Amino acid sequence: MKLVIPHPGHFLALKEICKEATGDAYEIYMAGTPEVLGSGRITLHAPMLDEIVTQTEYLHDRKLKIGIVMNPSCMGGQHLTSQGYNMFRWYFGKLNDIGVDSVTVAEPYLIEMLRKEFPDIKVVVSTISHVDSPERARFYLELGADAITLDTNINRNFDILEAIKDVADCELRLLVNEACLYKCPFRYSHFNLFSHMTALGNKPSIFSDYYYEKCMSFRVRYPELVIKSPWIRPEDLGAYEALGIDCFKMSGRANTIRWIIDCMKAYSNRSYDGNLMDLLDCPSELRDMFYIPNKELEGAVKQWMGCKKFCHRCGFCKATAERVIRVYEFKDRQRKTLPLKEVRTKCATS
Repeated sequence: MKLVIPHPGHFLALKEICKEATGDAYEIYMAGTPEVLGSGRITLHAPMLDEIVTQTEYLHDRKLKIGIVMNPSCMGGQHLTSQGYNMFRWYFGKLNDIGVDSVTVAEPYLIEMLRKEFPDIKVVVSTISHVDSPERARFYLELGADAITLDTNINRNFDILEAIKDVADCELRLLVNEACLYKCPFRYSHFNLFSHMTALGNKPSIFSDYYYEKCMSFRVRYPELVIKSPWIRPEDLGAYEALGIDCFKMSGRANTIRWIIDCMKAYSNRSYDGNLMDLLDCPSELRDMFYIPNKELEGAVKQWMGCKKFCHRCGFCKATAERVIRVYEFKDRQRKTLPLKEVRTKCATS
């Protein structure tokens, strides 16, 4: 198993993560320099080139790889201008000289540029590219991809995963703990927003993150959506290894260092005895609302392996939510949990 681990971007965080890195740690990744390009996620610290030099040397001394993520879903067309092309080519050249192992991008044009200009850099397709079929995977391989991070929406569609594995002679990565809504209607727009918010320049002065707020409200109203989210439990990694997929990427570079380390250890140990919400990157705020005993989800992957994804006919995730989810209640300065069904009954009668 190979674990790809998130990193907030600053050297102190990197040293703490490396200090407790497990034997499965394969690559540690962080955002690139915002003066050049944004990314598809919120970034706490975007390193400058001199910082990338220091951190690359530090990781290589410890036999670990370093990945730079430059995966905005929207670049405003700048990559198709002479100025943009020259800037990206210059920056990738610097990363190549530094010895960066991989660069993750979502834009097909940049994939082709990296492959043609810098063959020593491993080109990784971002999950934001939505590779969700064998045919789409083949397109990206034709462009020059060395590795593909698959669309999380197919994390539990084993027929599609197996079909992609049949045609894709490259490393396939699965994002195990992103936990966005399954088939989220806000996903494309939200990635576009992050793409502009994480890049330097004329950032929009937004009054709220509409997409995140809607995402949260849906889960509060329909907690079964948390169960439907395409996360992968540490205990279930073996089901994917049986398909020949052994590279698992953790989401969460905007979380605390302690959270990243604990999450890394849970997946490396292939076991977690606690609240599943503790391992999920999104939505982290709900960790104080829902308690989902991870061990009580044992065996659920067998259902998902054969699931046809017609939720209106199935009802498994909804029934599972009713069975396992508990809701935190704070009363008389004490915290306890109540079964979801009991909370719903209280709300209906109040």
